[in-house]
Amino acid sequence: MASIFREGLLQGKVAFVTGGSSGIGLRMAERFAEQGASVAILGRKPDKLASASAAVGKSGAKVLTHAADVRDYDAVRAALQATRDAFGEIDILVAGAAGNFPAAVLDMSANAFKAVIDIDLLGTFHACRAAYDFLRKPGASVIAISASHAWQPIPYQAHVCAGKAGIDLLIKTLAIEWGPSGVRCNLLTPGPTEDTEGMSRLTPTPESREQLTKHIPLRRYGTKDELADLALFLSSDAAGYITGGTFVCDGGSSLSRSSGHMETAAQHSRR
Repeated sequence: MASIFREGLLQGKVAFVTGGSSGIGLRMAERFAEQGASVAILGRKPDKLASASAAVGKSGAKVLTHAADVRDYDAVRAALQATRDAFGEIDILVAGAAGNFPAAVLDMSANAFKAVIDIDLLGTFHACRAAYDFLRKPGASVIAISASHAWQPIPYQAHVCAGKAGIDLLIKTLAIEWGPSGVRCNLLTPGPTEDTEGMSRLTPTPESREQLTKHIPLRRYGTKDELADLALFLSSDAAGYITGGTFVCDGGSSLSRSSGHMETAAQHSRR
């Protein structure tokens, strides 16, 4: 899908994307590259990183990949240092690494809860804190991928709700603390999105997908292209006076309080 924006919107800029080896993060990395940015991707699996590098590089952009876990602060910082050494100061940081699985609190171990908190919240903190020294100031844009879980309690998703709520207030706090240095910090909140691992887990059957779609005002899932375009806008000079915002791209799904699809997903996960 072609971008709705003029070509070369990010020409000469540098983007660093955690969780960028697949799904929404990968599409954002591709879109940044298509618009002229050099792109670094951090992920855990070398095979996925190799595929992501090939996909992002199709546009002719410079691409770096880093095999690291966002839970490891030193590894994240080393990847950011290597990116700055190769490409120069970083203009765009997307903190997109996340974990999820449906489970009731009483069916969840302490380690399972901690795993999601560590990937989502701690991983976002690691990416942001480690990146600050390598960001172009003023002018850098930090985008954290959140979810409506941050303000909407959802059964079988207590771990994700807790993690995303933490991310939201972390990023808003950074918007205040880093604003004077010219670094903008915003939240991008996707809804149900086509062709993503998360939705495959949460609505694994045609019945559960149909049930969820009925509660989306626009009556469809979103696309990775729509989310990539929103990230592109937030990263561009057109958003130069926007910081501390929550940008929801979910077809209105968070306006519905129904969470029956989560119950269906949890039931499926126990089979």
